[in-house]
Amino acid sequence: MRVGLLGLGRIGMFHAATLSALVDELVVTDVDASRAEEAARRLGARVGDPFDADAVVITTPTSAHAEALLRACELKVPAFCEKPAAPTVAETLRVAAAAERSGTPVHIGFQRRFDAGYTAARAALRAGELGELHRVHLLTGDPAPPPAAYVAQSGGIFRDCHIHDFDILRWVTGHEADSVYAIGANRGAEFFAESDDVDNSAALITMDDGTLVTLQGSRYNGAGYDVRMELAGTRGTWTAGLGDRTPLRSAEGLDPAGPPWPDFQSRFEAAYVEEMKAFLAMARGEIESPCTVRDALAALHLAEAADLSRREGRSVRVTEVAK
Repeated sequence: MRVGLLGLGRIGMFHAATLSALVDELVVTDVDASRAEEAARRLGARVGDPFDADAVVITTPTSAHAEALLRACELKVPAFCEKPAAPTVAETLRVAAAAERSGTPVHIGFQRRFDAGYTAARAALRAGELGELHRVHLLTGDPAPPPAAYVAQSGGIFRDCHIHDFDILRWVTGHEADSVYAIGANRGAEFFAESDDVDNSAALITMDDGTLVTLQGSRYNGAGYDVRMELAGTRGTWTAGLGDRTPLRSAEGLDPAGPPWPDFQSRFEAAYVEEMKAFLAMARGEIESPCTVRDALAALHLAEAADLSRREGRSVRVTEVAK
């Protein structure tokens, strides 16, 4: 296969390195021409038009996702795009319509779907090992905040960070969210408040089957990168993300055996590789899209509802933003 990659930032370089070992030819490009030339030299790739390929990987800044996906759909080139498909609901709907109209396979990157822990928890729930699911808890804690310039254009903690929690919630449980009540606090740098954002977050979500979901998040989880999901049912309780590098100390002495995860890329390194393998299988026509634009839209709807709830101080039905 010849695969194109558009955007050579941190995650773009990681995907490029993965792809260079999986495909016959890798074509890369970036707005920074010198960066593209250097990446091509290091990876044995070439600089060129990423859409002149059998499949394309889009890892540009969020603001450019929709335009790149629309071009892929116009050319009918199977596409992978890091989340989100687009920064707004309206643009995401436009991309979804284009993909469906053209029949172009599109895979949106929510890498937790390929993590071994989340996959096992989903399988256990589906197999009845937990019984009837009653409660879920989600946690995402970053060890340090992103730069102020990033926060200003990120869309806020619910759209930028917790959208991963919202997607994995749907994927693991197989249910949709009905309503959300979200709150936040500013405990750190002033640039969060200046961007009308928060650096600590919490929410209560009610699913369409009555399952209760609690959510916590922080941009200042100083112990290390911490992402977990707990599923409590009538027959058993499972957790994903609790391992020997989880930055969590127990008062009873059950402490991590290894150094804490420093960031999302190291924590989900194996999942990112499996995600790229799945994308290539989709591009070859072997499987359906592992995460469609409509899936990404559903997660974005919940993020929009959570952000509206935080701003207005009330419970918000997801149907209010999913019109």
